[in-house]
Amino acid sequence: MYIFLDESGQFTKHNNEQYFVVASFIVGEPRRIEKAFRAWYKKKFPGKMRNQAEIKFSNKKITDALRIKTMKFISTLDVRIHYTYLLRKNIPEDFFKKDKLMSGHLYTHIIAEVLGKYLPSDDMEFRVFCDQRHLKGIKRSEFKRILKSHILPQLPANALVEVEMIDSTSNINIQIADWIVGAFAWDLEHKPLGTELKQILKNNILRDGEELFKTSWEEKNKQKTQSGD
Repeated sequence: MYIFLDESGQFTKHNNEQYFVVASFIVGEPRRIEKAFRAWYKKKFPGKMRNQAEIKFSNKKITDALRIKTMKFISTLDVRIHYTYLLRKNIPEDFFKKDKLMSGHLYTHIIAEVLGKYLPSDDMEFRVFCDQRHLKGIKRSEFKRILKSHILPQLPANALVEVEMIDSTSNINIQIADWIVGAFAWDLEHKPLGTELKQILKNNILRDGEELFKTSWEEKNKQKTQSGD
């Protein structure tokens, strides 16, 4: 099994985005998907963009019509999708230390939740590829160790587990994940085209997205109210 992931949003950056979203997909033949998507943007995107190492979903130079056509093309690539998301304001206190967010630990937790949607599995190979990012407060080796400790007990004995962070400019499948997660983020943020783009992918989604920590602040406020009585 090959799983590719990417995220949209920031945990603490002050902007108009309320959500942090992670999307993933599995494919049977990663190389075939890479070649197909590369051929698509080499043919369909404007001249200068065709030679870029990466074309981000959020690129402002992409027209709405091209964005829709590209998402329709992605929907034909046999990608099978799981995604999850959270409201930034609902991040639990467990992920804060002296009022500072332990973003590396939070990101690791979210990725483990997403990967859990593919488990248990009878696959003898479980290969995970995430976009490269800084893991504040946690070493990359620890990130991999934690994820492997979640995955291995739910696979057959002697199964191979690989967890890698790779530069999206060098991996087309991570770029596809960027487009997929961008569509879900736009839908959650109620941006133009968001609903339409998600609808295009509806037959590729294995299960509708799960919101993490949905009740965390409700429980926190309830505890404060009870302690004040």
